[in-house]
Amino acid sequence: MEKVNVEKNAAKFIYQDDIHVTEHDKNLWNARTKRDIAASNIPEWEQLRDLASAIKEHSLTHLDHYIEQFATNAEKRGIKVHFAKDAAEHNAIAYEILSSHNAKSLIKSKSMLQEECEMTPYLEERGISVLETDLGERIQQLSDQMPSHIVMPAIHQTKEDVAKLFAEKIGTDPNNTDAASLNEAMRNNARPKFLAADAGMTGGNFAIAETGTFVVCTNEGNADLTASLPPLHIASIGIEKILPKVEDLGVFIRLLSRSALGTPATQYTSHFSGPREGSEMHIILTDNGRSARLALDKFWTSLKCIRCGACMNTCPVYRRSSGLAYGATYSGPIGIIIDPTFDASKYSELPFHSSLCGSCSEVCPVHINIAEQIMDWRKEMMKNKEVDFSRRMAFKAAGIMLGNPKLFRAVEKVAYNAINILPKSITENKTLDPWAIHRDLPDVKKETFRQWYIKNKKNEQ
Repeated sequence: MEKVNVEKNAAKFIYQDDIHVTEHDKNLWNARTKRDIAASNIPEWEQLRDLASAIKEHSLTHLDHYIEQFATNAEKRGIKVHFAKDAAEHNAIAYEILSSHNAKSLIKSKSMLQEECEMTPYLEERGISVLETDLGERIQQLSDQMPSHIVMPAIHQTKEDVAKLFAEKIGTDPNNTDAASLNEAMRNNARPKFLAADAGMTGGNFAIAETGTFVVCTNEGNADLTASLPPLHIASIGIEKILPKVEDLGVFIRLLSRSALGTPATQYTSHFSGPREGSEMHIILTDNGRSARLALDKFWTSLKCIRCGACMNTCPVYRRSSGLAYGATYSGPIGIIIDPTFDASKYSELPFHSSLCGSCSEVCPVHINIAEQIMDWRKEMMKNKEVDFSRRMAFKAAGIMLGNPKLFRAVEKVAYNAINILPKSITENKTLDPWAIHRDLPDVKKETFRQWYIKNKKNEQ
């Protein structure tokens, strides 16, 4: 399978114009700023994070017990529970349920698991039309792109992009970039399809083992329409979403939206406890590599993720390159540590698409050590030779140099003089060195820090 070329993908976004990167960065940093304000208004914020992390650790290390408890209690409520070991089984189960009800049209709310399983093209190839009900997801569906953010799927697109897209796809005025008008146009276009749909599919943010219920959090109410309008409701839920008790839910509800958007809670926090009279409800509990990840000593804690996107909003690399650069369902820092568990070779470049500033770990509401895992994935890629030969040799040389003070000082002196002497046509050749495409070398100072320190230290004596 071809490796994801992160640099090439990022360049498409960065160099299309001067607007997209600026707007993308501003909007995401605004979400990060609001997150900080929301967190500062909760005196027990850090205790909530500690508690959430502990609850997740407990449920993940007792997952077999809680899966069985959840399934048993859900079935007592009239919900039909199915188990899928991978994406192929998930999609096959979804299709079997839909076809058994002769469903030809499906509306679905945002589900990263369904994206992960590539369910939509699977169903469409079998004659079932699929309509995204979340506005951002619908924009991405019409754009023929995967979501670029866990919470804000179309955050990389401007109002002008959306106006042009809607003009092409649903016949609106391409010059009308008013957000309210664009929302209304899509609502008018989509609602008749909602009403006529044969079935609805949602994801699930949390599943409660104690009661067999699950919770879906949205800001548009589209999941409620998806679940309540058609006579058939199917929920795709990853096994890591299970929490032991109802009282645990309050901790995560307080953390989720504050971390994602800086708001106290999502506009809709919908609890599903069983099918409505005259309807059917199914849950597809899906593994798809989660059990295998749980067995990875260095990477299992990534299963704690509650899909808030806070790590994306704070990441300087993600904010500049956009989620599409990662070429995967999960982007940003959390994507860097999740995606290689699905295919280490395909996503071998992702761990190097990071500044390792550690901001992702600082904002994670469940204390996932994201930055450390990114570094560990780099080591894995080097060890397994998933990195090209020249980079492996460069890192090896750097390791030798940095491990020997005398050699380091000698190389430092040579490099220092070389940068001063060599013309910029060599040191900043953007053809020879792709790194230089996006950067300009700073002016070199007259002395190194070490030279300055030794000189001033002697002066003190």
